[in-house]
Amino acid sequence: MTTDRRLVIDTNLWISRLLVPDGVAAQAVDHGLAWGMPLMSQATLAELAEVLSRPRFDRWVTRAERQQFLRRLGGVVRVVTITQRVRVCRDPKDDKFLDVALTGEAQLIVTGDQELLALQPFHGIEILTPTAFSQKSKAEATCGKRLGCSPRPLYVR
Repeated sequence: MTTDRRLVIDTNLWISRLLVPDGVAAQAVDHGLAWGMPLMSQATLAELAEVLSRPRFDRWVTRAERQQFLRRLGGVVRVVTITQRVRVCRDPKDDKFLDVALTGEAQLIVTGDQELLALQPFHGIEILTPTAFSQKSKAEATCGKRLGCSPRPLYVR
């Protein structure tokens, strides 16, 4: 993990990482963990904990496994104290991811949320789908092994 690069991964991707470990979202989360430091706030962490506590997930993952996932996540992410708040999304619940990115000086947000994706880029922060981010991180990894290679930014949706 590179700590000089920071990113925000939205709640649905963390949940997908737990529920479908071989899926596209899980791959994006894994690439994100290798790419840089994931950022969260108390609000995004609380949202994740609340969603994971719902009984509808019981048939896929035990409550104990979900609690363990949250504990492990706490050792992987950096929780930032929000100092900048924005109100730009139609759904105000989406603004908290922008708040984290701005406060934590993230370079990118990985999300499947169409409203957030429509803001691409937001104050210089790339907003990418899981697929686009995975492609970008693979290209950067491959490019980094060749002298003089410069990966093009991906704005694939």
